[in-house]
This record gives sequence, structure tokens and C-alpha cells, in this order.
Amino acid sequence: MAKAKVRVLKSTMLYQGKVFGVRRDEVLEPNGIRARREVITHPGSVVILPVLDDGQILMIQQYRYATRQFMWELVAGRIDEGESVKKAAARELREETGYSAKRYSVFLDIFPTPGFLEERMYILLAEGLTPGAAQPEVDEKIISRAYSLSKLKQMMKKGELRDAKSIAALLYYLTFIH
Repeated sequence: MAKAKVRVLKSTMLYQGKVFGVRRDEVLEPNGIRARREVITHPGSVVILPVLDDGQILMIQQYRYATRQFMWELVAGRIDEGESVKKAAARELREETGYSAKRYSVFLDIFPTPGFLEERMYILLAEGLTPGAAQPEVDEKIISRAYSLSKLKQMMKKGELRDAKSIAALLYYLTFIH
């Protein structure tokens, strides 16, 4: 699919933080609409669906300040500058769980919140896993646990699994891959 051509008339960076930025653009969109758009900038991210040899899926739990709760989710993280999608996935899986994988394959390429967020999210299947020691970042306290597909379905149905990227990845995996 070809990218739509937009003409940026003016662009102002309002904020630049460690994780994201905020930019205000004056644009002329492909449909002829002239508009002001505020956009959250983000370098992109990876989400990893690690499948153990017995078919269970490795999930992590961590405290998410924005939601004020502990959440179960798939391994995920930002793509660093100059880093490929697969290298980012390998780094995040190793940091958060200690596992390494023989094979990574992108099975979804999505925009989680296209109304105001530039983030492009690559969701990868990780197979041929080997355990190791986790290397979380200083501000991360992560628990990892393997779940059967039936337990994950149950968690989704009961509302116990509430992370959208994880739900999308698991439902796609269950519907089209597994």
C-alpha cells in the first residue's frame, strides 16, 4: 500500500522526553483538508510472543504506573536508534526474561493508536527458546510465567488480561498461526 502524501506546512516540537515527544504540525492532508495535528512521536516498538517447546506462552508481569496496577503482558519495548526489529526483539526478550530464541518472525505490523501516536509496533513470534538470566533495566521489576493457551483465553475472557497489544497478538496467534 502506498503511503499517502501529506504536505507539512509548519512543524514545532513541543516536548522531547526519553520515551516520546510531542509535535504540533500544520498540514495539508491528501484529501485537501488543512489541519493542525498534535502527534506523539515514538521510534517504534517490538512485542514478542515467546512460545516454549511445550506450546506454552511466556508472559511477564510488571507494575504500569499509567494504569496504577500490575499487568500481565507479552515482552515489549522500544526499538533503539539504528537497531533492527529482530535485534530489538532479542534484546528485550533477554532483558525482561533471560530467554534467547533461535527464530524471530514478524507476524503483525500495527499502529496501536493511529489518531495521535506515530508508534509503529512489530509483533514477533519467538521460537526455539533457551533460558538464561534476565537483565531488566534499573526501573523494572518483572516476573515471568508460562501459561497454556487455554489459560490465556480464560484470562482474556475474564478481563484479567487487559493489555491491548498482548490481546491483539494472542488473538491473532490463536486465530491464524496456532
